[in-house]
Amino acid sequence: MKIKALLLFLLFCTISLVQDGLAAGKPRIGVLRFTNHSGAAWWNGGVGTDLQDMLISELASTNSFRVLERRELDAVLDEQDLGRSGRINPRTRARLGKITGAQYLVAATVSAFEQNTSGGGGGLSFRGISLGGRQDKAYMAVDLKVIDVETGEIYDARTVEATSKSSGVSVGVYRDGFGGHLSEYKNTPVGKAIRACIIEITDYLQCSLVEGKDSGCMDQYNRKEQNRREKTRSAIDLD
Repeated sequence: MKIKALLLFLLFCTISLVQDGLAAGKPRIGVLRFTNHSGAAWWNGGVGTDLQDMLISELASTNSFRVLERRELDAVLDEQDLGRSGRINPRTRARLGKITGAQYLVAATVSAFEQNTSGGGGGLSFRGISLGGRQDKAYMAVDLKVIDVETGEIYDARTVEATSKSSGVSVGVYRDGFGGHLSEYKNTPVGKAIRACIIEITDYLQCSLVEGKDSGCMDQYNRKEQNRREKTRSAIDLD
């Protein structure tokens, strides 16, 4: 019995060491409150925190990161300039060193939002499923910055885009629910565009911070970025 107990103890210790090793290899990140540079009608004072919490939940659900709790991060930053704008100043940079074990801070800004409606009324709607009637479309772009906590420099930057529409039969599938100031948009094109951006940001951070910038997954995002830049150039009148 003593030998069996010893073997079980050793097995437990081995599992614990492996789990600790895996956890130690995960990037430790904090997510700042989202800011807004668009004219989105749904944005108000509390939405930045709602989006911050949504991204925190999404990142944690991947089990690829060690994610700081929002309260823990806010206590360190003390609601300073970095939390509101994503900028780094000397006073704030000194406080970043107090974030135990943190490697990166994620700053996100809603840089563009458009919503268009076409078609007439007369459609039928039941519990978020629409048949006929008008067609709604929503486009959203988020400028993402990954800040190195130790140096205060921008480690990575990317613009994430999402487009959603509602026409015919439309059913949205989400990993997590909406809450707070955004709950009324859950089953709308606005809500779908928001959720799509949150998921796309999470997938990109997994690629950049976990797989690495030289990994094969980055090729897909580089192509997306090239297409985005080409569309932007074609939309600008340079005459």
